[in-house]
Amino acid sequence: MTYLPPDRFFSPDPTTRSLALELYGPVANLPIISPHGHVAPRLFSDPNATFGSPADLFIIPDHYVTRMLYSQGIPLESLGVPRRDGGAVESDHRQIWRTFCQNFHLFRGTPSGIWLAHELSEVFGIDEKPCAANADRLYDLIAEKLAQPEFSPRALFKRFNLEVLSTTDAATDTLELHQSIRESWDGRIIPCFRPDGVVNLDAPNWRQNIEKLEQVTNQPITNYQSFIRALEQRREFFKAIGATATDHAALTPATAELTLVEAETIFQRALQGQLEADDATRFTAHLLMEMARMSVEDGLVMQLHPGSLRNHNEAIFQKFGLDKGCDIPLQTEYTRNLRPLLNKYGNDPRLNLLVFTLDETSYSRELATLAGHYPALKLGPPWWFHDSLNGMARYFEQVMETAGLYNTAGFNDDTRAFCSIPARHDVWRRASANWVAGLAVRHIVDLDDAHAMMNDLAVGLARRAYKL
Repeated sequence: MTYLPPDRFFSPDPTTRSLALELYGPVANLPIISPHGHVAPRLFSDPNATFGSPADLFIIPDHYVTRMLYSQGIPLESLGVPRRDGGAVESDHRQIWRTFCQNFHLFRGTPSGIWLAHELSEVFGIDEKPCAANADRLYDLIAEKLAQPEFSPRALFKRFNLEVLSTTDAATDTLELHQSIRESWDGRIIPCFRPDGVVNLDAPNWRQNIEKLEQVTNQPITNYQSFIRALEQRREFFKAIGATATDHAALTPATAELTLVEAETIFQRALQGQLEADDATRFTAHLLMEMARMSVEDGLVMQLHPGSLRNHNEAIFQKFGLDKGCDIPLQTEYTRNLRPLLNKYGNDPRLNLLVFTLDETSYSRELATLAGHYPALKLGPPWWFHDSLNGMARYFEQVMETAGLYNTAGFNDDTRAFCSIPARHDVWRRASANWVAGLAVRHIVDLDDAHAMMNDLAVGLARRAYKL
């Protein structure tokens, strides 16, 4: 790895490249808006918290890294990933780091490779490629810095120029860590309401999650209406702690309204552990309608990201649990599935619905045209497997002409790896500059518009979409 060139990722065409660098410069150091992610709030609730070892920071919690290594036959146990049964895994973090460095070549040409290079260079001042020969030396360099106050989570939050960071929190979370942050520090870290564990009847441990919901709302949940009241109460609590958005995952974006009798019947079957074949699918489709209704009433932005078949590798799920790189995209249909919700709420300016997709074939065919019509709907950025230079280029090419820039929601990094946040936003800002420069050199937009578009792509769109 060599010094990161200032014009990296831009077009090889010299005119476009020069203009892209000119457009990128004014936005390069703008504050970072991180409105959707999975960084643990515990990192910031304790002023003395640290990231731990280099393996704790770069490898063990990052399924982008571990899934690539696993795909090449490296067991997750050897990477220190905890097992559900408490079974033995590699506990020598230096050895975990050596394994990572020995296989660093696997990340060539990947988004993870770009992010890792940025983290090592910009955060830790390391401009050489990790390998077997330098693994121990790099480990010592990073470990020494991680022990310094300047590399604490709170210090790096300020250094990264983070204006706001949203976590993702279960509907049953007490948000004690968020309250501790608010009481002890001025960094803006806010929760996001994620009710999948109680809304999706086929979620793991659904019945136990309902019991937790009873505990945190201090009310019994014996029927559908008490369940809805509990969700409304939790949303209000999240808002009081700073939340501006909700987040919903579903296998499909199906939306459909049940009658009260139908909803009650399904809910009672769920309580009794007697679900029928399509109960969970119908109930989730109905609850998405209810969540849209609640967003209209309480103003929380509604995020929807369907189309991921979770835990595809059953052996890994049984041994290691959720979020281990085993979620695989599905072909997803939006036009018919979202029609009930959009017909009821899509014309209401009080709803802010942000839709993400893992199925890029839906960009120009469905999502761009839907977002280009319904006032309530905006498109989230290229997400997850498509959070990449090529994924961003495809997004700009397939979405913007039909939807229009201002029917999109800017960028969010959707990461658990805190130190990758600046890297991910930098890639987005560079990809944006490359796209806007292409429009300008073809005289589709003038330079004034190009600079205004860059400010919106970097920060403005996300601020407005997430009400930040």
